[in-house]
Amino acid sequence: MLNVNEIQASDFENEVESFEGAVLVDFYAPWCGPCKMIAPIVDTISQERNDLKVIKVDADKSQKLMARFGIRGIPTLLLMKQGKVVDIKIGAVSLSQLRDFVAQV
Repeated sequence: MLNVNEIQASDFENEVESFEGAVLVDFYAPWCGPCKMIAPIVDTISQERNDLKVIKVDADKSQKLMARFGIRGIPTLLLMKQGKVVDIKIGAVSLSQLRDFVAQV
């Protein structure tokens, strides 16, 4: 079962920053080719890591969040823990790269 939830920018504080555990945030756009390429990889991570909350944010609808985190390109993945950014990954990644990335938390 997939554990990926799409949220609006208005839900970011409650769903991500106030969450005590680890969160992987995928900033994407429906028209973005590389975003479509990594979607199944993000889905796989959500199935493998029950301890990791996985969130998708539509970049086109979340310009203030994009600016706040200095995101200039998509896909961009934020790895967060206890509301703080642990690491950022920009661009398409392989499953093994994403596993290594989320292993930090």
